[in-house]
Amino acid sequence: MTDAQNGHERYVAARIVTISAAFGAAGALVGPAVAERLRLPFVDRAIPEVVASEIGCTLREALAHDGRAESGLGRILAGAARLPSVALNGMEVHLPNRELVPPEEFTAHTENVIRRAADGGCVVLGRAGALVLADRTDALHVRLDGARERRLVRAAAEMPPNRDASAPSGTPYREAERMLVDNDRARTAYVKHFYGADPADPRLYHLVIDTTRLPVPAAVDLVVAAAGTI
Repeated sequence: MTDAQNGHERYVAARIVTISAAFGAAGALVGPAVAERLRLPFVDRAIPEVVASEIGCTLREALAHDGRAESGLGRILAGAARLPSVALNGMEVHLPNRELVPPEEFTAHTENVIRRAADGGCVVLGRAGALVLADRTDALHVRLDGARERRLVRAAAEMPPNRDASAPSGTPYREAERMLVDNDRARTAYVKHFYGADPADPRLYHLVIDTTRLPVPAAVDLVVAAAGTI
């Protein structure tokens, strides 16, 4: 962003970086690295826990509303079922049988958490951060993306080695393909449903990086450099 001063533009450093990342585009690697380089807090999975405590629902309910959780949004829009039990600090979290909070309420609380974090400076991964913080002049908005096939290859390579690959449907590639389809659909639907936008629209961002072509350190360097000159 720039400030006008005496008829000239003055560049100011970003205190906030939002990162939108397609599945397999290394968002989970780039985000924390950027935060470390800029010495800012990294805001990612902490959001569902904070929101859950504020609106009195459990972590499992929060994850069911989380647009970045696998198939999460499909469950919201279908009015649907809960995610399986999740492990939190090595302990299974189980949920009493009760209704989910309305998606709009969850989204509103998530936005409040993001805005409060932004007031102190942060790097936010996902959750439509570029749209939630679109009015912040001290924010840099970044999109990480790449060709579907290259994202799929990266995701398959990063699959845990202990998965059952005895059948074709259990190969890392097949599993990664299923996750890519589910996650791309969920993230796109989340942003379109709640914000009426396409998360892949380059007009939402100051910087778009193909992280399937550039190595992660180079992508981090680009974001950090941009954050110092927006």
